[in-house]
Amino acid sequence: MNGGSQALHTDFYQITMAAAYHGQGMNDEATFSLFARKLPEQRGFMVAAGLDDALSYLESFCFQPAEIEYLASLKRFSDQFLASLSGLRFRGQVWALPEGTVFFADEPVLEVTAPLIEAQLVETRLIQIINLHTTLASKAARCTLAAQGRTCVDFSLRRTQGLEAGWAAARSSAIAGFLGTSNVEASRRLGTVPVGTMAHAFVEAYGDERKAFRAFADTFPQHTVLLVDTYDSVAGLHRAVEVAAQLKAQGHRLVGVRLDSGDLVSMSRQAREILNQAGLEDARVVASGSLDEDRLAELVARGAQVDVFGVGTRMGSSADAPYLDFAYKLVSYQDRPTLKLSAGKETWAGAKQVWRTPDAQGRIAQEVLGLRPEKQAGQPLLEQVMDRGRRLAPAEDWRQAHQRFQAQLAALPEPCLRLSDPRPLKVKASLALQQLQVRARQAALDRQSIRP
Repeated sequence: MNGGSQALHTDFYQITMAAAYHGQGMNDEATFSLFARKLPEQRGFMVAAGLDDALSYLESFCFQPAEIEYLASLKRFSDQFLASLSGLRFRGQVWALPEGTVFFADEPVLEVTAPLIEAQLVETRLIQIINLHTTLASKAARCTLAAQGRTCVDFSLRRTQGLEAGWAAARSSAIAGFLGTSNVEASRRLGTVPVGTMAHAFVEAYGDERKAFRAFADTFPQHTVLLVDTYDSVAGLHRAVEVAAQLKAQGHRLVGVRLDSGDLVSMSRQAREILNQAGLEDARVVASGSLDEDRLAELVARGAQVDVFGVGTRMGSSADAPYLDFAYKLVSYQDRPTLKLSAGKETWAGAKQVWRTPDAQGRIAQEVLGLRPEKQAGQPLLEQVMDRGRRLAPAEDWRQAHQRFQAQLAALPEPCLRLSDPRPLKVKASLALQQLQVRARQAALDRQSIRP
């Protein structure tokens, strides 16, 4: 999704502000902070994702001649401003949470330091990328928690909101512990093997379930998973057992069966019983159909005999919380701390860092939000990942992000992990940050001649 120019994938006011800055000679160094103001309901933590795509966007940022011609046709911008766009590239610094990091409200996921015009123009696309990937990684993380060690795979592509969302769902869910995706292009990019069985249409096209099963087994004798509920699930299971016997005679085995409808608890139990009675203890039961973390938790609690969950629409759209309240706010310009004072939306001034401190058991005990130059106890979470518009290290493999997520998930306090009524950690502001905030607030009010 990051090939070619994406400079016009932005809100119009980013360009009008950039034009005004250019006309007034305002292009000194600025720092913007991207953070979530609050977590959605039923979220005890979030999972940072999308950084790789965001950095790719910044590395390739430019205005193509046709894009500048379009802006010229609007008759809004000076020739001088349009000419400046032709050579504009992102040449700034980026500090960010590595992908797979768990985080909480008010903690910066990413901070950009660059000339004001560059930093302003990339706002919309950065929010879009980080919001999408992080939202989906956080939803997928809840699904893996609910599955309690059972395998989850991504079946969401057909109902995600477009190709980019399909890619984001596949990659973000992999970071959060899903073990595969049906998305073939995403599998290619991730270096994994795509997963999938068959659709009801395959069985319907043959008109005879037995013939359909045999045809599939003949074509894929080493990868046979049969969808058994097109007509009657119990009858379908017995036909799957017949096909399994034929596969065994050929030196192969039935990999599994899939259930996509009905009472998945009772049907999975029946499936397991029928398979076991036929000596197919190693055949897996796959379940799909309107699954999310709440449904997974219910199925596990009720003793469903499911080995693999195919999680689709509700994960790929993060149905209960389809967006995060991300903001990208100016926190410093010309070395002057800046902030917003709107009621309910006041922002912290200054370039920041987050320090994480564990307790004696290794669980996360405290998160401190402070100023980047500070020295604090604990592990600093934000890392510099870009300088002068170029990455400081090669792109990180998603598997490294997954390992990071697994380690940090294990360190979360139990209240953060609850699927229902979770308790996110409250982030503490350092004394230095609080003192800067007081000074910056008063200075902002003084400049506006506003009395507190």
